Amino acid sequence: MQEYIALDVHKHYTLAEREPVAGGRARQCRIEHRRGCIAGYLADAEPGTTVALEATGNWYWLVAEIEQAGCLPALVHPRKAKLMLGSINKTDRLDVHGLNRLQRVGTLPRGWIAPAATRDLRELPRTRMFLAQQRTRLKNRIHANLAKYGLGVQDCSDAFGVGGRHQIDEQLRQLPPECRTTTRELLQQLDLVQQQMAGQERRIEDLVALTPSMQRLMSLPGVGRILAVVLALEIGDVSRFASAERLASYAGTTPRVHASGQTLRFGRLRSDVNRYLKWAYVEAANCVQLHRRHFPHRHVTRLYERIARRKGHPKAIGAVARHLAEASFHVLSRQEDYREPSRNRRSETRATQARSPHEPVRSGD
Repeated sequence: MQEYIALDVHKHYTLAEREPVAGGRARQCRIEHRRGCIAGYLADAEPGTTVALEATGNWYWLVAEIEQAGCLPALVHPRKAKLMLGSINKTDRLDVHGLNRLQRVGTLPRGWIAPAATRDLRELPRTRMFLAQQRTRLKNRIHANLAKYGLGVQDCSDAFGVGGRHQIDEQLRQLPPECRTTTRELLQQLDLVQQQMAGQERRIEDLVALTPSMQRLMSLPGVGRILAVVLALEIGDVSRFASAERLASYAGTTPRVHASGQTLRFGRLRSDVNRYLKWAYVEAANCVQLHRRHFPHRHVTRLYERIARRKGHPKAIGAVARHLAEASFHVLSRQEDYREPSRNRRSETRATQARSPHEPVRSGD
């Protein structure tokens, strides 16, 4: 490789820098975005040259053009790169030069680039997740409109099922004219979103084949077909994670740790993570919580209830989500279904490996 190449990507343009490996002055230029611009810029680059770019929201087409030019894209974790550079000032020129500096010293924090086919299939469950969030917002708004006037669905397990919708339709007559009109519009929007979600689920069943990995993930508590598809597509090759704890961290199910002297405090779950995996594990944890009375002897049920008593529902959901994330690693790496953790074997594992008392138990042991 004769030069280091880095791209600081924005919405409408990219600032590129090429720096000779042997030393010398770096050359920077601004590239206005249009299809083929990055491939044209890299046309004279040596095949196999690594091109670093941060994982921004529009990196798909940039990676495709880098590969088209015969170069190797290196997707960089933005937050880790900024922490490693430790720059006080922040400009585009400093950012792109910093990426090349990290390349030179061999500490570029790279991320995984999923194959193009996987990236495309991911849009199905990701869009369904977005629609599910919209559905929740609509339901909450409808509940709020009814509650303003002392109304609400009674004696129904599902407020928006057949019985619940019948009650809502009856109660609409008791609302003032404008509130009644807007609530009706919200119900129509809710019906549309639910139809779109059903269509997305049918497309997922038709286009995403149920692989052995997905079937193993479905053995996890709270994980059905849709969540198994999300987990499989977002995790990809599990061998890229060195341990179950690394996968749990990538999925955003590990809390922040603040330790100083004899003080140890755990904070909120991290946000700079794969939010789709985080959503999937939290959804599975909530499913475990909703059905825990049917499975009182499950490890996840006991884990939720033990932590909920001491620290409340949110912390308990986070703990169950972390357990499921770590269990996913063992299920996929060992190629076997989920098994309830054995207390005896877990104790032996802790003794032999001298695990930290704050390190989570590996599920499946």
